[in-house]
Amino acid sequence: MRKVLVALLALSLVGLAAIAQQKVVNVMHGWPGEQAPAFQMIVDTFEAANPDIDVVVEIVGRDRPAVLATRLAAGNPPDLTPHPWIGLMKQWADDGQIVDLTDLVNTSDINPALVPIGEYDGGLYGLFIFPNVKSLIWYNPKEFAAKGYEIPTTWYQLLALCEQIVADGGAPFSIGLESGAASGWPGTDWIEDIMLRTAGADVYDKWVAHEISWTDARVKKAFETFGSLFDKGYVFGGPIGALTTNFGDAADPLFLDPPAAYMHHQATFIQGFFNDHFDGLVAAEDYDIFPLPTITPAATPDGSIPLLVSGDVVTVFNNRPEVIKFAQFLTSETAANIWSSELGELSAYVNADPAQFESPITRKAQEMLLSATVSRFDGSDLMPGEIGAGAFWSGVLDYISGINLDTVLQAIEAAAVDAY
Repeated sequence: MRKVLVALLALSLVGLAAIAQQKVVNVMHGWPGEQAPAFQMIVDTFEAANPDIDVVVEIVGRDRPAVLATRLAAGNPPDLTPHPWIGLMKQWADDGQIVDLTDLVNTSDINPALVPIGEYDGGLYGLFIFPNVKSLIWYNPKEFAAKGYEIPTTWYQLLALCEQIVADGGAPFSIGLESGAASGWPGTDWIEDIMLRTAGADVYDKWVAHEISWTDARVKKAFETFGSLFDKGYVFGGPIGALTTNFGDAADPLFLDPPAAYMHHQATFIQGFFNDHFDGLVAAEDYDIFPLPTITPAATPDGSIPLLVSGDVVTVFNNRPEVIKFAQFLTSETAANIWSSELGELSAYVNADPAQFESPITRKAQEMLLSATVSRFDGSDLMPGEIGAGAFWSGVLDYISGINLDTVLQAIEAAAVDAY
């Protein structure tokens, strides 16, 4: 009996030693819905191959900019976070709060067109992992067919379709601007898409870099074009409905019987919310996509449809071997395939082939990503945090709530003068 007890004690001590030696990586992300379990599958796969590393996941949501600012000020940031805020990333780099990954990771698994998005001031501060195409209009093909609605290929055809839907007693668009502390961001996507289609890519770049003022007539036109959807009664629930509807719930009216709205503007990630909210939906049968049409022909002289894209980069706050190892894994083909197969989303993997995706929606979006002749990264994510994740968000809310547009743009411009 004594020998048995000694043996059990020895085994217990070995187990405790193993636990004591296990390294911990703290990850903060903001993916809700089906994205959270998909990311956990990536974590589980990594931990299975690295039993000495425990990845602890903290889900914060779209309040992360404020949470991260507080944690950084307290000297207690997570080890890493996947995020879309390139402007904030640059600020963190300027402040010496994040790790330059240039000599620490290999970017060979990342589509080379996406690698520069994480580069700044001669360093590498973000590893691009999960891309999204944003310039998409989602619709219910069955309802379009039943009503005889055709897919518009120009902005004026889109407006004509809106008029037809209103005449039939429906609401063309469902828009949700509510997102907690990040409320307003879905409206910035609309305005960025419109800027590309009215002012063109070169002016878009100048706007993002604050080389033109927020009071510029071209910026004002983009806001007014977005606002006209509300003025003409094209938005389900009007301004109040948009301001109080969470972005994750905004597409739900498309799937009601009868539909309360017929179209929704959102990025590829929204599929996860469809499947989370409604059972049995089939891609390309119950929902499909078409690109937001061109508006001003001179903005895209080659006749192509501009593409607004976004995505998450991994930024590292603490340089430890286990943290770098997990960050590297997130760029791998294995991680990319889990994300794409579980969510039907796009891949940043260098050799990703659209034909490999089971979802017809993902195949279509991946082909758009690969073939676009004019594409730009999400403008608000490129701007300094005080603007892209602050004054721009709140400015959209103020404008849709009825505040004079000139007043809104002057306020954003004043904030931009300080931020840039």
